[in-house]
Amino acid sequence: MREVLVPDIGDFKQVEVIEVLVKPGDSIANEQSLITLESDKATMEIPSPDAGVVRALKVKVGDKVSQGTPILVLDSQQAVKAEAAKPSSPPAQTAAEVDCDVVVLGAGPGGYSAAFRAADLGLKTVLVERYPTLGGVCLNVGCIPSKALLHTAAVVDAARSLAAHGIAFGEPNLDLAKLRSFKDKVVGKLTGGLAAMAKLRKVTVLQGAGSFEGRNLLAVDTQEGKKKLRFASAIIAAGSQAARLPFLPEDPRIVDSTGALELRSLPKNMLVIGGGIIGLEMGTVYSTLGTRLDVVEMLDGLMLGADRDLVAVWQKANAGRFDNVMLKTRTTKAEATQDGIRVWFDAAEPRRYDMVLVSVGRTPNGKRIAQGGARGPCRSGSGGGHEVALRCARHSFGRLYRSRDRMGRPNRGRGEKE
Repeated sequence: MREVLVPDIGDFKQVEVIEVLVKPGDSIANEQSLITLESDKATMEIPSPDAGVVRALKVKVGDKVSQGTPILVLDSQQAVKAEAAKPSSPPAQTAAEVDCDVVVLGAGPGGYSAAFRAADLGLKTVLVERYPTLGGVCLNVGCIPSKALLHTAAVVDAARSLAAHGIAFGEPNLDLAKLRSFKDKVVGKLTGGLAAMAKLRKVTVLQGAGSFEGRNLLAVDTQEGKKKLRFASAIIAAGSQAARLPFLPEDPRIVDSTGALELRSLPKNMLVIGGGIIGLEMGTVYSTLGTRLDVVEMLDGLMLGADRDLVAVWQKANAGRFDNVMLKTRTTKAEATQDGIRVWFDAAEPRRYDMVLVSVGRTPNGKRIAQGGARGPCRSGSGGGHEVALRCARHSFGRLYRSRDRMGRPNRGRGEKE
C-alpha cells in the first residue's frame, strides 16, 4: 500500500479539483491520469506514479490541493499479481498510414499552440483540421475579422464625432466589396503566417474531419479518402459552433456571426437575438454603416459576463444605435416573408426586420469524434459533446487530453475574460 500525493506543480497552490478520473477498485496503469486540476491560468492532469489498484480516494471534486496533498491509496502489489495471472497475448495492431507522438484535433488557437509546443519539444506532431486554413473560428470567422471591421467602424465614428469640434466631413461612400476584401486580407495574412510556422516546425497538417476508431487510432476523412493515424497521445481542441434556435426558418436573411461577417448586404434594420458581446460587436459594425438595430435578450441586462459599470457606460455611449432594447423578453416565433423576417416576442409586439442576427451562444463540436470503436458509456448516441470528447472516450481510445474549450464550462463569447 502507498499513498499517492500531489507532485510538484510549480507555483500553484490551493488548486481546485475539477474532475476525479478513477474510483476505488479501479486497476490503473503507470502514468494514468488520476485527477484534473484547474487554476486561473492552466488546467493540468496528475498522473499515477505506479500501476496498481485504487483502494481509497482522498479527494473529491471541488477540493483545493497543493503539492503533497494525498490523492488516493494505491495497492501496487495486488496489481502486479493480477497482471501476472492474466494470460499473455500480443497487443492488436491496426494498419495506419501515419504514426506520430502527438495528434491534435482542431487547429484553432488552442490546437495550433499545442501542436507547435509539442513540435518544439521534439515530438512528431500531426495537426488535423477540417477547414483549408489554420486558425479555427477565432482567426477565420471570429475574433480577428470582427476586430478588423470594428476598427473600420471606430474610425468612421471618430470622424463623425469631430463635427462637435467644428470639423465636419461628408457621409462616407461605402464599397462593401472593398470592405470585405480588407477584412479577408487581414485574415489571409495571419492564416498564411500560421501555415508557415507549422511548416517551419515540421508539423504535419491533415485537412479533414477526424474521429477515433480504436485505441490510439484516429481516422481522418480527407479529400483523397480516409487516412488512419496511430498516435501515442491526442489533444482534443475541436472548438465550437454558433448555437441555433430550432423555431427559426431557413432563410439567407437569418444569419449567425459567421454569416454577418460576410457583409453580403446592408439592411435598413436588423434584429440581434442575444445581448452578448458577439452580437453587439456585429451590431456595432452594421450600425456604423447605416443599419438601425433592435436587440432582444431573455435576461435582465446586456453583456452579463462583463462589469456592470462598464456596460452602463457602453450603453449610454451607444444608445443612439438602437430603436429598441428588449430585456427579459423571449423570441417565440419567426416567419420569412417576401418583404422581410417577421418576428414575435413574448413581451413585445411583433416586428418586421430586413435581417436577423442570431447570437445566443455557442455549442461544442465533437459529438462525432468518438463514434467508432467506443465501448460502454461512450457508444454512439450517448450525447454530451464535452464528455464524449474526454472522460469516457479515454476508456476506449487511450491517452486523450483537451484544450480549454473542451472543459464542459459555458463557451464564452469573443472578448470575454478567460
